[in-house]
Amino acid sequence: MAKKQDQYYDIFVEMSDFSCAAAVFLREMLGDFHPEMLGDALEKMHKIEHGGDMARHGMTKMLAKEFITPIEREDIMAMSEAIDTVTDKIEDAMQRLYMYDMKTVRDDAVLLADVIVKCTEAMREALTEFCNFKKSKIIADRLIEINRLEEVGDRLFIDAVRGIFVDEQIEAKQRLAWNSIYGYMEDVCDACEDVADVIEGVIMKNT
Repeated sequence: MAKKQDQYYDIFVEMSDFSCAAAVFLREMLGDFHPEMLGDALEKMHKIEHGGDMARHGMTKMLAKEFITPIEREDIMAMSEAIDTVTDKIEDAMQRLYMYDMKTVRDDAVLLADVIVKCTEAMREALTEFCNFKKSKIIADRLIEINRLEEVGDRLFIDAVRGIFVDEQIEAKQRLAWNSIYGYMEDVCDACEDVADVIEGVIMKNT
């Protein structure tokens, strides 16, 4: 039977599952885009985000009652906040698609969504190994992969923004809308890197 302290690690993974689900849903929606479905898509995305929130709230309640934790309390809170931010940022991107009433999707958005899916998957793999961080031979590789993917996302973001500003066929309001959407999508990759940084910090403190 798993020790009670291991529940914290399990919740980290559960929260990352919601991040992955949100990323996959965003990618699917962009890949098969139906603007008339944005309202329903936003509602579904919010349910995914809410699931992550509930997992985090459950952890916070458990933390308030426990005297012994597997890692320091502030590290548990920092980790849960960082993972939650990933899911929040994905929802933010979906919200902008709805708020700006987007009618079509640019190829660059799909490419960025692909990277977001890979980032969240690498994050989940790192968190799955996190319970064994003192011995794991996999976790360092996953952290490196998250950092690599964040750099890929940065390059795609730069090219995507340049693309909308050099394309004279785009209306000004569309240009501004996509500039915002791309920014929020790039934020997701940054948020995954923040999770990797917290993991790395905890490892450094405890080994």
